[in-house]
Amino acid sequence: MKVLMINGSRREKGCTYTALTEIGKVLSEEKIDSEILYIGKRAVNGEIDELVREAAEKAMEADALIVGSPVYYASPSGEVLSFLDRFFQLGGAVLKHKPGAAVTSARRAGTTASLDVLNKYFLINEMPLVSSCYWPMVHGNSPEEVRKDEEGIFVMRTLARNLSWLLRLIELGRKEGVTAPESGPKPKTNFIRSEP
Repeated sequence: MKVLMINGSRREKGCTYTALTEIGKVLSEEKIDSEILYIGKRAVNGEIDELVREAAEKAMEADALIVGSPVYYASPSGEVLSFLDRFFQLGGAVLKHKPGAAVTSARRAGTTASLDVLNKYFLINEMPLVSSCYWPMVHGNSPEEVRKDEEGIFVMRTLARNLSWLLRLIELGRKEGVTAPESGPKPKTNFIRSEP
């Protein structure tokens, strides 16, 4: 089993990376592989299509997706939002029914608002949402400070254990012949009536 983790920060080895690394440590203990894909500024400097293709290839092989983002102006980073808009439009089919989780990092506030934005990508794509014992967020202005956020680190580790458990349940279900539900074609309803 493998988990793809998206680092949506502008800093490759910053606070968001620190949170994702804690998740990766527990997944490794649980004998689950993980990979962190750093998107940096590639989503906004003309490389988004290449980046999305790369991520979609990795997502095809992954059993779950975790998206991490710092908080900028009480919202996820513009880079991760640009990436996710394009990624779910073009590669959402390979993620359908795979578990998803969001992780946010902030010095002080804006984390729950950012989690709400990120979780909607999973929910609209029929992805089971992985929870923890609190909102999956860490606080600090540097990786060192994040490592001192004992509760935040505990929440990251709990999220990883919950994800491991869910992935094993899904694997057992497949072995027993349980398949994902079929949703069929979705009707589209417009709220503004067009004149004939």
